[in-house]
Amino acid sequence: MDRLEMLRQFVAQKPGEAFPRYGLAMELKRRGQLAEAIAEFQELIARVPGYVPTYLMAGNTFLEAGDPAGARAVLDAGVEIARQAGDSHALGELESARAGLEG
Repeated sequence: MDRLEMLRQFVAQKPGEAFPRYGLAMELKRRGQLAEAIAEFQELIARVPGYVPTYLMAGNTFLEAGDPAGARAVLDAGVEIARQAGDSHALGELESARAGLEG
């Protein structure tokens, strides 16, 4: 069984857990399956909105897919979530990525 199929099974077994779905989205991104990766990131945000790592990677995936507006929306949301969580490291990364969209 390949890694992608294994991750899909983990997500099917525990659809509400953040880490398996995050891993699936990252594997899809790595393989260049950007639309599927974005769908998994969006599902993760809907199910576990407080999982801070999602936002930067989702934003990067939107950018890679040629959707800067989608990237901006998810990065903006991530800035607020990181701020609420008190995660200053993630907040800095998200703000930097968002600022990169300006230039």
